[in-house]
Amino acid sequence: MDRLPHEKGFHVSWDQLHRDSRALAWRLDGQGPGGAPWQAVVAITRGGMAPAMIVARELDIRLVDTISVKSYDHQSQSEPRVIKCPDPGLVGDGTGVLVIDDLVDTGKTLELVKAHMPKAHIATVYAKPMGRVMVDTFVTEVSQDTWIFFPWDMALQYVEPYRGKD
Repeated sequence: MDRLPHEKGFHVSWDQLHRDSRALAWRLDGQGPGGAPWQAVVAITRGGMAPAMIVARELDIRLVDTISVKSYDHQSQSEPRVIKCPDPGLVGDGTGVLVIDDLVDTGKTLELVKAHMPKAHIATVYAKPMGRVMVDTFVTEVSQDTWIFFPWDMALQYVEPYRGKD
């Protein structure tokens, strides 16, 4: 039986995202340049905002900003573009800055972000093989053809069984 791309789904609950984001923070702890503490967190909006908040809390980082990159229109990916940059006085070239996103897919978004902050440390909760090379730290890898359903996109509802009716 052939499946549509969105049917090979990896469903992430709020609890799972929280656990995985904390795991990301633990991996990043003490990993700043020269072992120094991280200076700031930059969340890639919108998907990176929840993980960035959790990482910032776990690592006691108070300077938090965003870079807004639009690369998806519902479930289809397009050419990414920056629609809001972080404060240049805060991030500079990215030294000591953690850039956080929920997922790296093809790596195109991170390539654009890296052009703005070339020395930033890029961290994602989830990574797909095509974009993994753009990430310095991640928690979980999923296959390229998996669609990740994040909790902010979901609502609880009844689902028919895969086989049978009951």
